[in-house]
Amino acid sequence: MEFCDSMLEMMEDETFISRSIFSDEETFHLSGTVNRHNVRIWGREHPHETVEHERDSPKVNVFCAVSQDKVYGPFFFEGNTVTGQTYLDMLQNWLFTSLQADSHDFIFQQDGAPPHWHLMVRAFLNEKVPQRWIGRKGAKDFALCAWPVRSPDLTMCDFFLWGYVKDHVYVPPLPTNLDDFKHRITTAINSVHRDMLIRAWEEFSYCTEVAHAVDGGHIEHL
Repeated sequence: MEFCDSMLEMMEDETFISRSIFSDEETFHLSGTVNRHNVRIWGREHPHETVEHERDSPKVNVFCAVSQDKVYGPFFFEGNTVTGQTYLDMLQNWLFTSLQADSHDFIFQQDGAPPHWHLMVRAFLNEKVPQRWIGRKGAKDFALCAWPVRSPDLTMCDFFLWGYVKDHVYVPPLPTNLDDFKHRITTAINSVHRDMLIRAWEEFSYCTEVAHAVDGGHIEHL
């Protein structure tokens, strides 16, 4: 609720959305297995849903950042796990170079995933974008706003980008190797155009208003 109040107040500034960069990581499995961490099944009765898994399916961890004008990415992390160090390396060596090529006044958002909470990551953000980053923060961090825990329904990538990409990647014939898989992901992300992003940001504004109306409760079922 406090986050929604803060966000609605910041959005009264007409430049806020145009300056904002929202980001996220997603794991794509070659088998098509969905990341259940970001999946919710809503209903009044138990759905008795069964999910089948292919053990040790090859996968890639993908990062993107979304502005009103473009998608930055994809960035493919090496290895099967994203750590605080690999996330920091990506910010330092790739993302912030790309962002600063377009603007020096952007507002960067990240969620509360463990790699984002890494002390060196927060130190980097405090130094590079003091009072211009949104995320899980400590008492001594210079964040503009704290990101609420367990809020995929407010994440731009979760309610728009990742679903769009999967709709274009997991179509027959399915990819059979990681190189083809990465190519499909890249092609799908590159097909996102500005009109789609503007509508997605309008949806974010709407979701924030709805979350405020329901006192910060879940809104994916509405």
